[in-house]
Amino acid sequence: MKPRYLVLAIACLAAFAAPKLAGAQEQRPPVSQCQAIAQTMPKVTFASFSGAPPLVPAVSEGEDVKLTFLGHSTFAIETPGGIVIATDYNGWYRPAAMPDVVTMNKAHSTHFTLAPDPGIKHVLHGWSDVPDEKANVNLVVGDAYIRNVTTDIRFSYGLGGSHENGNSIFIFEIAGLCIGHLGHLHYELTDTHYTEIGRLDVVMVPVDGGLTMGADSMSRVIKRLRSSLILPMHRRGPPVEAFVSMFGKDFDVANAPDDSITVSMRTLPKKPLIYVLKGAQ
Repeated sequence: MKPRYLVLAIACLAAFAAPKLAGAQEQRPPVSQCQAIAQTMPKVTFASFSGAPPLVPAVSEGEDVKLTFLGHSTFAIETPGGIVIATDYNGWYRPAAMPDVVTMNKAHSTHFTLAPDPGIKHVLHGWSDVPDEKANVNLVVGDAYIRNVTTDIRFSYGLGGSHENGNSIFIFEIAGLCIGHLGHLHYELTDTHYTEIGRLDVVMVPVDGGLTMGADSMSRVIKRLRSSLILPMHRRGPPVEAFVSMFGKDFDVANAPDDSITVSMRTLPKKPLIYVLKGAQ
């Protein structure tokens, strides 16, 4: 082949290959910004409302995320892109707007519903209905990346025994923030759990002191997570002060004037803050 024809052939091949390479890069799943070991991340499912090709969620540090305590273990999380997420959704505590995503756990009926509003696009169970399998949630919805880490739970109502991987800690990666909801946590976390969770800037923690874990056990989990903002929830039994009393001068404590807080990477407290929203006080 003559040199000029060889150059032309190479150019043609490059022209055909380039779009395919670009497309492959666009479809590449995101890497968790919160997890300590990114290589352990499984494949991610993308959800698109527009029908356009799925893209990596926008990470826009400095944008605000709003968290509102609705009751029990249910928070509404509103992303900068307008996605609404409701945690431990049971159908009783509802955000003002129809949520795009709801997460659920099954330790008690107050943490899930089997008859969610059909208008909810994504219903994420923190348990698997397949024996000996873990729930596996890896989902991108708009500007939110949602994944889970499973933990064991005790059987309810004094039946004894435990259910492996019956609870999920849901992690929401939004606008550069790592936001975690501990669900109905029954046992202290292992080193493996902490590795799978990674960094949590904001954590929603059950502080009932009995149905989940005692205040001392739960406080050890929170101290190890080293989150900047701690939002108590699931207050039943001993008062929330029993949980707060487990922390020393390394943590600030404040009661909120209302049921919401708006936070971003730039406004995270410099010193860990236990912030008790109205309704959980």
